[in-house]
Amino acid sequence: MLEVRDITKVYNPGTVTEQRLFDHFSLTVEAGQFVSIVGSNGSGKTSLLNIICGSIPIEGGDVLVGGKSIAHQKDYQRYASMGRVYQNPAAGTAPNLTMLENLSLADNKGRSFGLSRGVNRRRVDFYRQQLQSLGLGLEDKLDVKMGALSGGQRQAVALLMATMTPLQFLILDEHTAALDPKTAEIIMELTDKVIREKHLTAMMVTHNLRHAVEYGDRILMMSRGHVVLDRAGEEKRSTSMDDILAMFNQISMECGN
Repeated sequence: MLEVRDITKVYNPGTVTEQRLFDHFSLTVEAGQFVSIVGSNGSGKTSLLNIICGSIPIEGGDVLVGGKSIAHQKDYQRYASMGRVYQNPAAGTAPNLTMLENLSLADNKGRSFGLSRGVNRRRVDFYRQQLQSLGLGLEDKLDVKMGALSGGQRQAVALLMATMTPLQFLILDEHTAALDPKTAEIIMELTDKVIREKHLTAMMVTHNLRHAVEYGDRILMMSRGHVVLDRAGEEKRSTSMDDILAMFNQISMECGN
């Protein structure tokens, strides 16, 4: 279980541009939930992910995993049990390294590299099997540099890399936003497959309202640092695009977006 407890986040404190985004904000995500998070610009959805991952500090409150505080852990320490896929397909991978080298780095996450070779050739067949499961024909391109792949291919590999080692949480930060519609659908189908097969707890920020409605078992809508809609289970499954769109448009107009 992931718990954000009573957090306060202030941007630019003590200046004329001070903004108090979260003011004693709390949220609990149960183990095994796939949560979609939507909201207009400035609603706090990406800041929430950054706080959970330790990318930005908080002025008060706590972040807990399994009842234990991780608030004082650095981001790289939290990533021992978290995987993250970013909006930019170029992030999370090394473009000048081959796909084999990238997968080897991800496979060694949390372990000591020492002075041994960075690529374990005995794992090549395993990497091919993992790539084959994506259904994109990448299993025969292990020696191709990541930077030579298309955006969709890189994002698919980034998803694979983020979930290669055992982890508790998968953080998806608008991971289809930079892709064309067809490729975005492929990545979403792969995302759903990976989450279900590996029984992950996942939080996905997205601007695609249809993806938020169709995928996952809980949907949150945020506005100005508050959760204004929270539906899970059967209530979430019965939520329509019209319901979400009407509420989203109303909030966007109120926020001037």
